[in-house]
This record gives sequence, C-alpha cells and structure tokens, in this order.
Amino acid sequence: MSHFVPWPYPRLLAHRGGGTLAPENTIAGIEAGRRYGFRAIECDAMLAADGVPVLMHDSTLDRTTDGRGPVAARTSAELARVDAGRWRGPEFAGTAVPTLAEAIRHCRRHGIWMNIEIKPSGAEAEQDTGATVARVAADAYADCLRAEGDRAQSVVVAAPLLSSFSERALAAARAAAPGLPRGLLVEAIPSDWQERLQALGAVALHCDHRRLTEAEARRVKSAGYWLFCYTVNDPQRVRDLFAWGVDALCTDRIDLVRPEP
Repeated sequence: MSHFVPWPYPRLLAHRGGGTLAPENTIAGIEAGRRYGFRAIECDAMLAADGVPVLMHDSTLDRTTDGRGPVAARTSAELARVDAGRWRGPEFAGTAVPTLAEAIRHCRRHGIWMNIEIKPSGAEAEQDTGATVARVAADAYADCLRAEGDRAQSVVVAAPLLSSFSERALAAARAAAPGLPRGLLVEAIPSDWQERLQALGAVALHCDHRRLTEAEARRVKSAGYWLFCYTVNDPQRVRDLFAWGVDALCTDRIDLVRPEP
C-alpha cells in the first residue's frame, strides 16, 4: 500500500499517447501529447505472435490500422508494416505500430513518464502478457530500479507504473519484475477492492471516473492508496476529482485538459 506517500508522478496523462488528436498508441501520438505539454502518457501493451509486446489497445487490428484480424496472429515485424495512422488523418499515413521497447526508448529520450497498461489479447494470454511486458519494462529501466521498488515509499519516479484489469497479469508481472509498481484497473470500485490490492501488492487503484463517488474516493485515500481515474475530458470534472482527493488521471482531450507548465 502507499502508506500515505504523496503521488510522485505527473498528475495529468495523455490517454494512449495523444488522446483524440493523433493515432493512439503510436510514437506520433506520444509526440502530439508532448507538443501540448504532456510529460506523461498512458499506453497499452499487447503481445504479438512472436511474443514481443507492441502498443495496441484492441485485440484486433480493424479499428486503428489498415490491417484486419487478431493482433496476436501477426509478428511484431508484420505489425510494423501495417498503417496505424491513416484512419486518424492523411497527415498520419504510414505511422507504424511500435514495439513497447521502441516506445520506452522514445519516452525516456524525451523525459516522458509512462503508465503502461498490460493488455492481454485473451484469457489464455494473461500470464504471458503480464510477465513479458514487465520484463521488457524492467530491462529498459534497469538503471532506475531498486529493491522493493514496487512499494510506494521506494518507487523510482522515472520508472513506469504497470496497470491492468487482469489480476492474473498483474500477479505475473509482480513475479517477473518485482521492482516495478502496479495498479489495479477496475470500472466501478468493487466492495473487496482493498483485499484485491493487498493480494497483488498494488499501490494504486485505477477506476472509471464516471463510476466514482466522492465517498469512494475518500475511502480509497483514507486507506492509504493512490487513486487514478480514466478518461476525464472535462476541465471542471478534473477540478472536482482533484478536490475529492484523486491523485491523477488521463485524458483524451489534451487540447482542453492541459498540464501545469
């Protein structure tokens, strides 16, 4: 648990890199967020057929690329050749699907903090995805990690926070890279949220802001955990959530919800 340690990371994150202004989960998206002043992103990592984590939210290519079919049926090299930008606009034509390692290198080069969501393509992939994403991230941040780095009082601010809706994936990530902190993703906060966080050794609870009440936010914070909300696109709602004690959030409207200079 966080033991009431203040949230050490940026409070505003660009959802999937560039929100709605650029192709999601791409280097072009991350660059869009950076142009709007964001120094933190949320992104999704899924395994390709060769076991390499790539940035992708959906289990199929259909919505965000010119490809079709399951992401898990293509190797990372094959995914690099699909067009992941033209759907968003002609100016993004030719945008590639990056590997997680490529995205991390880009973010580290530009001082961008990452919340990496572990996104298994199906139940059968939960453990492999959690372990592999965690290992790739740990290798990329090996110079930043230290013993008990998954405990709030020991986190290294430069290193990423891993999150997932899959508790099996988070457990596998914990086993593979115990030095990386973890957050449990939920929609509505369940009644046993604290027991689940304790079982995972998680420091944060991530929830849908539309399902959150002020009383729930106060309970999570009173228990000493960090609280993160997705995906908040109204500036007044941002102010209200921060007033409730929410630590951080991601937004699609990087043009409206702006980080502090």
